[in-house]
This record gives sequence, structure tokens and C-alpha cells, in this order.
Amino acid sequence: MPHSTRRILALWLPRLPTDRLTRPRAKGAPERINGAPSKAPLVVSAKSGNALHVHALEARAARLGLYKGQPLANARAMVQPLTVVPADERADAALLEGIADWCDRFTPLVSLDAPDGLFLDITGAAHLFGGEAAMLAMVLQRIADQGFAVRGAIAGTSLAARALARFQSRAIVPPGGEAQTIAPLPIAALDCDDKALRALRHAGLKTVGMVAQRLSSELSERLGKSFVTRLNILLGAEEQPLQPRRPLPDLMAEQRFAEPIVTQDAIAVSLLSLAGCLSEILERQGRGVRLLEAAFFRADGKVERIAIRTGEGLRDPQIMLRLLRQKLDALADPLDPGFGFDVIRLEALLAEDIKPVTISFDSNENARHQIRFLIDRLAARFGGTRVQRFVSQDTHIPEAASVAVPAQDHDFLTQNWPLKRQPGDPPRRPLRLLERPEEISAIASVPDGPPARFRWRRAQFDVLRVEGPERIAMEWWRSAGLTRDYFRIETGNGQRFWLYRDGLHGQTMPRWYLQGVFA
Repeated sequence: MPHSTRRILALWLPRLPTDRLTRPRAKGAPERINGAPSKAPLVVSAKSGNALHVHALEARAARLGLYKGQPLANARAMVQPLTVVPADERADAALLEGIADWCDRFTPLVSLDAPDGLFLDITGAAHLFGGEAAMLAMVLQRIADQGFAVRGAIAGTSLAARALARFQSRAIVPPGGEAQTIAPLPIAALDCDDKALRALRHAGLKTVGMVAQRLSSELSERLGKSFVTRLNILLGAEEQPLQPRRPLPDLMAEQRFAEPIVTQDAIAVSLLSLAGCLSEILERQGRGVRLLEAAFFRADGKVERIAIRTGEGLRDPQIMLRLLRQKLDALADPLDPGFGFDVIRLEALLAEDIKPVTISFDSNENARHQIRFLIDRLAARFGGTRVQRFVSQDTHIPEAASVAVPAQDHDFLTQNWPLKRQPGDPPRRPLRLLERPEEISAIASVPDGPPARFRWRRAQFDVLRVEGPERIAMEWWRSAGLTRDYFRIETGNGQRFWLYRDGLHGQTMPRWYLQGVFA
């Protein structure tokens, strides 16, 4: 079979739980645990069943003969004194996510290999860092400088790179060389359960190469099809897709700086340059960006991200920059460059095809364009869900005649609002509808009509003029029980209301509601 051109860099942080507790520290300084000096070896304990065991341990504890999975009581008996800290898996997962954020500067396709590993798809990206060997050395060194024990390797499949990171760190497998490189590794590199390992040892198989020489049918019958599939991926015969932790962008442009930048003017110049690069690509492809994200990678490893959404496909770099700056100005926590940004990336997370622009003789077209741009600016400042528009619904019930949707969302069909009156006619619908109809108390009743006097919100009103009824009922295919008779009334003080009677005429005790107020 042809060799795959895919390249995966696997990282393994074998002491992540203890490194989280002991970093940061200066070289030569005493060991510290959560800020306090510690002379005793450190282990992290976790409960398994009804007993505590060693969940993780630092290098000093390992040199004294302790090991992962050992009963904690045995570890205490072997080493005194011993510092024991309970495991905090949430904090470890958050730290791994932070390291993954830092690794985004090398490739946007970063996948978690929980609880202590990462996969980086570096296909086509290694040349940006001087080649695979230089890139691997740089990544390992920069993570180690932050106080982590780390191992890594590069191969054509994720499982091959993972196995080499654990058993042959810094290995770089040439394309198609996975089977030859993996063969000498012990069967523990298969990363299967204890039952499968015991079966392999019982059969006298000590290395991955010895397992690979057995027939697939034999292995499948004894260990299952999933074991054979995993073995094939490990040897490079099959591929396994990675699950990226973040959505992959449709398009991307980034700029790296030899010296980190800190000023707002330099950041704006960089964003405008990146937006121009994206604009050229979008123009050639006939597309426009709908969801744009800017990522700012700080020199200390922290990553800041902001995203903007547009109501229609956007190509203009000046407008992109203006919306991004609008978003930056609206941040509750302003963008902090710290020691500076060494990488700025602009990602088009969603790009769609744009229909060719046709010349329009409509004088209102420019006004509509300005309104759409205003909506984008307001959404960038206040959030897309806070800027809404009304979409008409196919129902006669007043409170359900429209629904509010994000103004930038054009997934709804454009519907024309039905014309309710002719020019010169009085308004048939109130300008203000209450969110929910409010019940009123009828004081004096009129046969076949609304109350002659009623009380609403602790105020009493006398009815002077009445127009109606207008019967509105729920659609027959939805419900046959909701029927209302609406009346437009005017009080002695000149106030105009929209009332309705709940239920058909002739009921013994009709209930009246006020739903709207005319201007």
C-alpha cells in the first residue's frame, strides 16, 4: 500500500500531576509543593476500590523504588518521610488543556490523549520550524523549560507516535517505516488491558514484532477484532482520524514575530495584514467569511481568543479589522499582552460561497447594506444573541405571530408581513402588545360586548366606544379549544385598548383579558 504523508507528533507528560504541584520553580531552588518548600519525595494518591494507591509520583520517589499503582501503605512503609497529596483530576485536565492551547501555535489540529498526552498533526507544518527534528526538539525543550517532564516522537500514525513517545523518545519515523521501528518495542507498547498482556506473555510473545508475525485471524479469535485494528494502526497499515479539540478553520493566516509585540498599533497592523491575506484567498475562491476568530499567543504560553460573526459573507479587510477592534473594546477583561505576543493568527472558522454582485437600481440598497453593517457592529459589542429581529410566523394568535431570532442569522426564509389595513384606515392592531395577556375585572357588562367598566392594574376605566368583535381561533390542526373575540375600545380619557373574551359567547362567566395598547 502507498505510504501515508500524514505526520503526527505525540507528546507524553509522565509526571503531569506532580509537575502541576511543584512548578514553577527556578533552577537550583528547593522543591516546592503549592508554594511551600518540601524535602520529602512527593506522591499523588487516588482511591481504587477501598484502598489508596500511588496515582503519580515525582522522579525522586521513583528513584527510591516507588512505582505507579503501588498501594499507598506499602509506599509509606518503604519511604519515610513521604509527602502525599490527593489526586485532583479536574486540575490535571485543566492543565493539559492549557498545554494544548499553547501547542496550538504549531498547528491548529491538536487532539487530547487524556489523561497525560497530546497529539499534534504537523502534516505540512514542520518546514516552518526548520524540519521535523528541529520542531520536535524545540517543542520538547520549550515544554521542559516550563517545568514539565515530557517525551515525544513523530510517526505516520497517532498510535505509533504514542508508543514511541513512551518507549523511544525523540524518535522520528520516516514515512512507511512504522512497522520496522515499532517491532523491537515491548508488548507493553500495545497499550492493551492486563488480560491481553497476560495472554501474550503466556504465548511467549515479548515484542510487538513477534505479535505482528502471528496471523490476524488467530489474534482476532483470541483477543478480538479491536486488538487487530489497533495493531494495524500501530504498524502503519491503517490510519485513525484524530479528534481535534477545536473546530478546524476553513482558512487561516498567521504571523510570527522574532520579538514579541505589545503595543495596540502593532497588533492592529498585524491584524490588518492577516485580514488582507485572508481577503485575497476568499476573493480567489469566491467565498466570504461568516465566523472569524483571532488568536493571540503570548510569550508566556497563555492564549487569548476573540471571535466575531457577520450577517453575510465578508471579504473587506478594513471591515474585518473594524469589527475585531470593536470586539476588543467591548471585552470586560481587556486584552493583556503580558510580555508580548509572539504569534497572531486569524482563522476563518466558517466561510461560505458568495453570489456574484449584480448592479441594482434600488436606491435603498446602500441603506440596507449600512443596516447590516450596523447589526454586525452591535453584535460584536453586545453579543450576537442580544441583537435580534422579528420573523413572522404562520399563525393568527397575536402573541405567537412573531419570534425573535439573532439579527445576523439568515437561515430563516424572508417573509413579508401581511398587510392588516388599507391606507387611511385606523390601526387594527395595537402598537404595543403585552408579553402576556393580563386579566381584567369586569365591573359593568354590556350584552354581546365588552364590559362597560373594568379594572386593570388597580385603575378603573369607563368604556366610551367599542369596535368588534373580531374572532381569532387557533389553527384547526393544532387545537380546537382556543377561541377569542377581540374588541378595540376607547375609554372616556381617550385611552385605547385591545381586549378579548376568552371562549365563545354565551358562557356563564366569561373571562376578559387586555392584550395591547394603541398609540
